[in-house]
Amino acid sequence: MSYSPSIYKFVDGGDVPVPPDMELVRAVLEPHNVGDPQSTVSEDGSLRFWLRAPDGSEAEISADETGILVERPQAGRVFAILADLVAALGAVIFDPRTGRVVCRAEERTGLPADMQEEAVVIDMTGDALEAVLSGTSHQEPR
Repeated sequence: MSYSPSIYKFVDGGDVPVPPDMELVRAVLEPHNVGDPQSTVSEDGSLRFWLRAPDGSEAEISADETGILVERPQAGRVFAILADLVAALGAVIFDPRTGRVVCRAEERTGLPADMQEEAVVIDMTGDALEAVLSGTSHQEPR
């Protein structure tokens, strides 16, 4: 897959995402990081990870106060790591193919009103997230 979905957290219907909890991001992603641990945290506090799942699938992650960018996620169990991160943060993931957000039901209500209607609500599992983001799921917004 050659796209880059983004992860954001919205609260109380606000139009601007809130900064992600960087300590939580580190706690979820560090066990899967195969990149140089010395370059994980930048001087400005941003984070960078090179993830590898047990099945060998990979993705690069950049996180800062504006959100989290998932670069080139490969098909496979790396989506389970992403789903764990999204769920732990209480966040949503932006699908750049469709312009919609993918989320659990509990995060949908925190979205801005104009995004709630178009949100694709799923059980936040690796398989479900991969199916929606790869376009193999026929799930409609609910």
